[in-house]
Amino acid sequence: MTTETAKPRSNRRSFLKVATLAGAGAIAMPQVSRAQTVTWKFQSTWPTKDIFHEFAGDFAKRVNDMSGGRLKLDVLAAGAVVPAFQMQDAVAAGILDGGHGVCAYWYGKNKAFSLFGTPPSLGWDATSFLGWMNHGGGYELYNELVGQTLKLNLVGFLSGPMPCQPLGWFKKELKTPDDFKGLKYRTVGLAADLMKEMGAAVTILAGGEIVPALERGVIDGAEFNNPSSDSILGFQDVAKVYMLQSYHQAAESFELIFNKTKFDALASEQKAIIKYAAEAASSDMIWKALDRYSKDLDMLRSKGVNVVPTPEVILKAQLVAWDKVLDKLSAENAFFKKVVESQKAWVKRTVAYERVNTPSRELAFTHFFKA
Repeated sequence: MTTETAKPRSNRRSFLKVATLAGAGAIAMPQVSRAQTVTWKFQSTWPTKDIFHEFAGDFAKRVNDMSGGRLKLDVLAAGAVVPAFQMQDAVAAGILDGGHGVCAYWYGKNKAFSLFGTPPSLGWDATSFLGWMNHGGGYELYNELVGQTLKLNLVGFLSGPMPCQPLGWFKKELKTPDDFKGLKYRTVGLAADLMKEMGAAVTILAGGEIVPALERGVIDGAEFNNPSSDSILGFQDVAKVYMLQSYHQAAESFELIFNKTKFDALASEQKAIIKYAAEAASSDMIWKALDRYSKDLDMLRSKGVNVVPTPEVILKAQLVAWDKVLDKLSAENAFFKKVVESQKAWVKRTVAYERVNTPSRELAFTHFFKA
């Protein structure tokens, strides 16, 4: 073999070696997103110290961490840019890029909105409600309401199943449905219609306004949400009767909203990060809530708060009131009726399964913790 014929082979081997190494290097290199870096103003409807604002921050941290800084949510408390009840309008207008709140706050635009925030107590809980949202047609109805009926420039995700909310704080214990007649009471969403049906004079107030109103006697009783939020707001300083268990808000979750124009302009992986961060934060929220709410309820008891269950006679009266509210609003609003019928179909099937499948928690708890 001559030198001339040997050289091309050597060159070919060298070329193949370099090409192989280059290919290996290309495979080993991380796939870096080319999406544009954006920072969004994300305001909650909660005071800074409220655990709900902490939940908003927990969601934002997941977005920020998963996006590697290419999409950053800058979390602001209620009032930082607009008051709590103006957050939705500000997001739709692009004054804010996103926000954390509850659908019940927007029920003044259409009472069906509250069906996605404080739905009727059909025998389900908030986890079952979120199941309906994701697998029972809830999101299709939510998007119809937001995008077609109200034509709001918004994209929304529901996240964070709330435990059943207490009946509320009172100066004296309520024992019968008649105690609601003329009672000046704070709540929001469809719970306002429910309590009006029971005879209460309902006032709708943002979280930070409730305790001062209760202290001054502007209202006689109020609910907000849970032992952690309630204690931060200072309810225990102005009332000592804390009544747990109620059918007024037994299946609520949070709502995460974004300006639709800006959301649609995101890269596909950024949209996916927001969606899956909402789902991840949803699980973490209920885990954290069970831990913190139980501890803070014990703390309230230690400070002299009288924690009592709502009497069954009041619970039954609430269910009768729900019948009347749902019949009335369904007759007035065809879309409202369509949502309620969808929710009832989901509950009838899924809760029926849970009832035959799941043994009594009460029986097991009593066995191990008799006290």
